[in-house]
Amino acid sequence: MGTSRQPRWRRKIRPVTRWLPSFARLATVTLLVVLSIFVALRVAAPYLISTGLVRSGIEDALSNWAGYRAEIAGKPVIEFWPTPRITLSKISVHQQGNGNKLLGTIESLSAEFSLIDAIRGRASFHEFHLLRPNLQLTRESSGVIDWTNEGLLARAIAGAREEGGREVLDKKLDASVGAITVEDGTVDVADVASGRTYRFDGVTADVSWRKLSSPITAVLIARTSGQDLKLDFSSPSPLLIFGGNKAEMSASLTSSLLTARFQGLANISHFFDLAGNMSLSIGDVPALLTWADRSLPGLATLKTFAIETDVASVPNGFRFDNVSMSMNGSNARGVMDVAFPPGKRAKLGGTLAFDQMNFRSLFDAFILRLAAGEANGPPDGGALQKLDLDLRLSAKQALIEPFTLSDVGASIIVSSNEAKFDIGDSQFEGGALSAHLEAMRGDFDGGGKLQLSIRGADFAGLIERLQLKGPLPLATGSLDMSLKTTMPLWKAGAGDVTGRIAFRARSGSLPGFDAEAVREEAARADFFPLNAVSHRAFAFDKFDIAADLADGAATIHGGRIEGPQQTLILSGVIPYQSNGLALSGTIEATDPTASTSFPPLPFFVGGAWPEPVISPAPVTQQGSTK
Repeated sequence: MGTSRQPRWRRKIRPVTRWLPSFARLATVTLLVVLSIFVALRVAAPYLISTGLVRSGIEDALSNWAGYRAEIAGKPVIEFWPTPRITLSKISVHQQGNGNKLLGTIESLSAEFSLIDAIRGRASFHEFHLLRPNLQLTRESSGVIDWTNEGLLARAIAGAREEGGREVLDKKLDASVGAITVEDGTVDVADVASGRTYRFDGVTADVSWRKLSSPITAVLIARTSGQDLKLDFSSPSPLLIFGGNKAEMSASLTSSLLTARFQGLANISHFFDLAGNMSLSIGDVPALLTWADRSLPGLATLKTFAIETDVASVPNGFRFDNVSMSMNGSNARGVMDVAFPPGKRAKLGGTLAFDQMNFRSLFDAFILRLAAGEANGPPDGGALQKLDLDLRLSAKQALIEPFTLSDVGASIIVSSNEAKFDIGDSQFEGGALSAHLEAMRGDFDGGGKLQLSIRGADFAGLIERLQLKGPLPLATGSLDMSLKTTMPLWKAGAGDVTGRIAFRARSGSLPGFDAEAVREEAARADFFPLNAVSHRAFAFDKFDIAADLADGAATIHGGRIEGPQQTLILSGVIPYQSNGLALSGTIEATDPTASTSFPPLPFFVGGAWPEPVISPAPVTQQGSTK
């Protein structure tokens, strides 16, 4: 037999087994040496590093960053394990020079520092943590917040430029920042333009900004006027943003009252310069106005509002495309624009198409525009009084409680002291409806007028669905209404309205009025309730009645309801505020040649609606002996 041969894989693995123990020993030794040096540095650091050097280093760093003079009153505390870190207390930052302007105070500031740099006599810091800072900032009339002076940050902001859509910064102006956290801070912002000071308490922030030339992400939580706010902000070009230039950014604001978001190109100091996508959602509009210390009348039904749109700046205004809007759950799509021409009134225009629309909410918004400045508003009427409107609206269905319209086309036009709301066309109960509402001049407190026209509508179905009581015409008819008031629209009641109302119909019936039973009962009784003889309906071929409205009452002149054989004629007064009746009427033959079969029967109608009382006229007025 020949000599046995070893497998090939055994021959190949032998060299590896020779050097593997040597590599493991070398790696172990290297790791132990590094660990020993690390521990030795931590142990020896307190003896090698000057506390005064680290303290003066961070003091200089603060001054260099902000361009203000930083003063540290508290005793520094230095820790070397697990990482080198210095904590300073009682810090104040003042303006350089004679002004000695105070930028803010910090209860304590801690930061990590480089151990090697400190041993070499230099101090470099990162990972800053600020406890209870109190900052006092100023927002200049230009819109820029004065939070830097002549320091490194200010020079970097001034030196940053945009090239090819990217932020560019010279290397000599660049510097490392690292992470910054803020705990329980306070910020006061004095707005030069408005003269108001805005205070934010309980400020907590987490900022990630590796270098000045790097992108920034920040999360800030604060409380103002009793409301918690959360701001998320990020930008690949933070220096351009902070310098009041247009750059890419993303921001969202969240609270229990509203949620807002923007993503695109923007200029935080000049809001007319932006392009991107934005959304706003308000869950409780009255609560938001209360929080903002604003109060506007007619807001009972306008509860929720939301909008999402693409927005872009145009000369002296904004253009909103792909608008998706919701009011009280009614959704709409369309386009809008708002213009702020120099020396002229701002104007909001556009076209919105609703799937379903509640006109009550729309009327509330309309009244808000007219009533702006009421209820403790500013003397000049506020922003709403300075806004003109030109909106075109359409809806597949529109609710005017308790009525429903379909295929609606409407418009709102407000210019200077004139305001008009029109329903140009709509379908209503099988017919057509149009309306015109107009507010008079005189700061809109001079009253207004309403014109309504309904043609070919099924009033029988409407009365039955609304379960209205009393002798009301069941027919397909037309209604015309022209009303006006001298009171402000948001204050006017039924007694403040004057005008005229007319109803016309053909081929219908008047339930609860039995002409033959009325004649029979009139021959026996001096008065009787109408419902006691309401056994049949009064069929008619023509219904024509009109009334003048004034002082809470409707005055009817010669209302005529013609049946095949008999005609009912009415006149008198209906005090609708009290549901009262004071009418005189006559039942007579439709054809004068049949007056022998149907002699005239005069009567009075009194009592209250919907159960009036009939009283036949005296014998002397009837012209015959009873």
